[in-house]
Amino acid sequence: MIKDDTEVSKAFTVKNEKGLHTRPATEIVQCLRNYSSDVFFTYNGTKSDAKSVLGLLMLAAPFQAEVKVSAKGEDALAAVDAIIHLANAKFNVSY
Repeated sequence: MIKDDTEVSKAFTVKNEKGLHTRPATEIVQCLRNYSSDVFFTYNGTKSDAKSVLGLLMLAAPFQAEVKVSAKGEDALAAVDAIIHLANAKFNVSY
């Protein structure tokens, strides 16, 4: 079996007024359960595992922050696209 090491990176702007907090982080982790690729978020020089709620919270990304999402693996593009879609939907969180 050949391992696919496709790498994909894109950026999104945090549209949630309260930033990237527990509820959006939980939505992200739940979304990424469907993907086998390694996925990371980078903000303000800090890189974090996007499949970890605690890791995402440690980024402390506020409203309007630009966050880079990168993935490596066989479904990297699909994983990144799913995160971009979720970010554009304010991570399915309404206040």
